[in-house]
Amino acid sequence: MNKENPQKIEDLLGDTLPTQSETEQISYVAIIGIGVMGRGIAQAIAAAGIDVLGVERNQDVAEESMEVIKQNLDREIQRWAITKSERQSILSRIKVTDDLEQVTECDIVIEAIDEEFKAKEDLLTTLDDLCSDETIFISNTSTLNLTKLADKTNRADKIIGMHFLQPVPKVPLVEIVRALKTSDDTFKKVKAFAEQLNKTVVEVYEYPGFVTTRVIVPMLNEAMHVLMEGIASAEGIDTAMRLGYNQPMGPLELADTIGLDEVHTWMETLFHELGDLKYRPCPILKKLVREGKLGKKTGEGFFKYNELGQKIL
Repeated sequence: MNKENPQKIEDLLGDTLPTQSETEQISYVAIIGIGVMGRGIAQAIAAAGIDVLGVERNQDVAEESMEVIKQNLDREIQRWAITKSERQSILSRIKVTDDLEQVTECDIVIEAIDEEFKAKEDLLTTLDDLCSDETIFISNTSTLNLTKLADKTNRADKIIGMHFLQPVPKVPLVEIVRALKTSDDTFKKVKAFAEQLNKTVVEVYEYPGFVTTRVIVPMLNEAMHVLMEGIASAEGIDTAMRLGYNQPMGPLELADTIGLDEVHTWMETLFHELGDLKYRPCPILKKLVREGKLGKKTGEGFFKYNELGQKIL
C-alpha cells in the first residue's frame, strides 16, 4: 500500500460496509391506540416488514381492531391493490394485546390515542416508568403541545411527533415534529424509521397544527360554510375543487375520510390556541358530529358511503 496516499478501508471494501441506517433499522414497534389512525399506521409499518404490537384498553377492543384491519386488507384485494400472500404477510406481523407492559420489548412506542391532552400526558408518564431509558416515544398528535407532553417525562430529548395523514398506507408523507428538547439523534433515528416506511419526511418545528393540519383546516371549514350558505351542493363544491384545482378528492369528501369528529377536534384546538375565527368550526360540522354522522367510518357524513367506503351516488 502506498504510505504517501493511504487508502481508506471503505475504499478497499467498496459498498460492503453497512451504513448507519442498515445497522440501526427498527424491527419492532408498539402502537398504543389502534383506532382508525392506529390501524392505518400498523398496516403501513407491517407492510414495510416491521413487526407491530397494537395495544388497546381491553382485549375485546383489540380483537375488534384486528378484524377491521383484516377487512381493510380484504378490500385492498378486491381492488387488486395487494395480493392474498401480501395480506397474509402483513397480518403475520401484527399482534394485538391489552397488556401495556409488553411494549417494553419494542424499539419505538407510538401513541395514537384520542386527541386529548390529559389522556396523552397520563399515557406518556406511565410509559416513561415502564420502558428502557433508550426507548423513543412518538406522538401522533396533530394539534397538541408536544413540548408540554414531553416535559411530563424524564426523556424529553427522546420524544418526537410523527404526524401521519389518512389513509396512512397510501399517503407518502409524514411530518416529523421536533419539540423544544428533541435531540438531533432522536430526529435522525425517527427519520430513518420513516424512510423504512417509504415515506417522504417534512421536518417541522412545533406549532399548533404544524403544516398540513393548519393549512387544510381553513379550506375544509370554508367549504362547509359554502354548503351551509346554499351557494352550491356538496357534490358541486367537491367537483369544483377537484377539477378546478386538480385535487384527488373534494374538501367535503376529504373531511368525511379524515372523520368529522377528528376534524372538529382539530378546529376547536386551533381556534383555542390561535384565536383566529377561520378555525372556528362551522355549525353544519357541529350538527353532523352531534348526530353521529362522522363520515366514512359511520357510513354517512356530508355524503353517504357503502361498506367499502365508496361514495353512494
